[in-house]
Amino acid sequence: MKCLLVAINAKYIHSNLAVYSLKACADAAIEYGYLTSGLQVELAEYTINHRAAEILDDIYMKKADILCFSCYIWNIEYVKTLVRNLKRLRPQVPIWLGGPEVSFDPEERLVEIPEVDGILCGEGEQSFPELLHFYEATESGTSISSGLPKGCACREGGGTVIAPPPRAPVCMDQIPFVYRTMPEESFKNRILYYETSRGCPFSCSYCLSSVDKRLRFRSLSLVYEELKFFLERKVPQVKFVDRTFNCKKDRAMAIWTFLREHDNGVTNFHFEIGADLLDEECFALLETMRPGLLQLEIGVQSANPKTLEAICRATDFGKLRLAAERTGREKNIHRHLDLIAGLPYEDYESFGHSFDQVYFMEPDELQLGFLKVLKGTLMDKEADRYRILYQAEAPFEVLETLWLSHEDIIHLKQVEEMVEIYYNSRQFLFSMKRLSSLFDRPFLLYESLGRAWAAQEMGKRKHVRAALYQFLLDYAKKQFPEVAEGLRQSLTFDYYLREHAKKRPEFALSQEPYRSEIRNRLSARFPEVPIKQLLKEIHVEVACSSLLEKEYWMFDYKDKDPLTGNAALIRL
Repeated sequence: MKCLLVAINAKYIHSNLAVYSLKACADAAIEYGYLTSGLQVELAEYTINHRAAEILDDIYMKKADILCFSCYIWNIEYVKTLVRNLKRLRPQVPIWLGGPEVSFDPEERLVEIPEVDGILCGEGEQSFPELLHFYEATESGTSISSGLPKGCACREGGGTVIAPPPRAPVCMDQIPFVYRTMPEESFKNRILYYETSRGCPFSCSYCLSSVDKRLRFRSLSLVYEELKFFLERKVPQVKFVDRTFNCKKDRAMAIWTFLREHDNGVTNFHFEIGADLLDEECFALLETMRPGLLQLEIGVQSANPKTLEAICRATDFGKLRLAAERTGREKNIHRHLDLIAGLPYEDYESFGHSFDQVYFMEPDELQLGFLKVLKGTLMDKEADRYRILYQAEAPFEVLETLWLSHEDIIHLKQVEEMVEIYYNSRQFLFSMKRLSSLFDRPFLLYESLGRAWAAQEMGKRKHVRAALYQFLLDYAKKQFPEVAEGLRQSLTFDYYLREHAKKRPEFALSQEPYRSEIRNRLSARFPEVPIKQLLKEIHVEVACSSLLEKEYWMFDYKDKDPLTGNAALIRL
């Protein structure tokens, strides 16, 4: 018998920890003799960028006897289409779904998608091997008196949906380490997800993690061995999926200390934390980390106290602000700060001020997200109360609220796009700093850029990199002509910070008048290195503050900032 676990990821670099974990548990059950040695459990990973027809054909050709799909808000529509067509092609093959997008309303899902035979609800590490055992026994004619395992929603013979009996939570130490037996080539160019705890102590009304209050932790001895596995193989990035990694301070400190002491100089570890839980002892440890070793994701969501209260988010905003600033002081930790638009009591103006407060914390990445009303959350139950209108299909994103019109949402989407391009890329540091000085508030800058971008329909076509710089220059020429020439210089510096461009961008001023002086200064600084060789490794740009004052700046591409990817900038 062959079972195929199907994951459809948002991007190629992502991987699906859930199906890896289920396969590892099934393999362990085979090893211990609970499942037969003839059972094959295989993985099939795709992305939403694949055509559904391509995925369908590939799954069909694998000739599995059981199909199991991992379901999330980003792939559920793909899964529905695939399931319906696969059932037409192979009606005898049982199809099962699992994952957060189907676990909280299994009865409704089984009615909605009649082609599905059943749903594994919640944690599947115990239920999945038991499900395979059921099918093996059924295939061999053996009778199982208990029927399907706990955690499974299915139909009786007449089509009546049976709700899943609850089951005890999984012990974290009993879950096999999923990467141990995977071929190392599968790690290349992928983010590896890793889990050391489940459950969340907080009650944020929009989050599915708040549903599970049963905090469980994997033993530190196991965690250390598994972290060594990543470090020894120099995996580029490991992303902890623990919902609030530092909810237990001593444990978080122990893991961070281990990573510092065993740092391989390459691997980056990402953590989602409660920033207001950090104290002086935490700051002192974090400040000793290699630049680029750690990445912290800090969920701010809103700076509006009434909003935070409405979503049951117990946050000390003053402590959060301090933590965001302190963790950025040494320029050694990438800080990712989140905001959510569409929350109760947050209108357009209020959200703009929340944006400003987060922007002033100078995060390395500012994610402007939009509320998704997920089934099973308190927000789903309160949507009518707050007149939150959201998409009828996944990802159930907010369309309007009592405080935000749909037009407001459209304008915030424009702001989001500008933040992604001109802030989060870290490719426009000088230029955005110059433009920000022209506005009373940073939100107004991104709002203005977003509307100009939309007016020119820039989002409807693809752009080469230089076009993004040219847009800023054209914007300045129209809105602030007095700073356009200064911005041209800033844009040129930003352009060369990221890339040793072979072709000089059209918006940049000619450097030909300074060519001889550039060579003289380089020869004086690096007398042992031939100029021709040197110019392959560095770039020199002349900044003209006036007709008489000129500054010569060298861009060293061998010495890049591990957080921004930008070249080191040295004055000659």
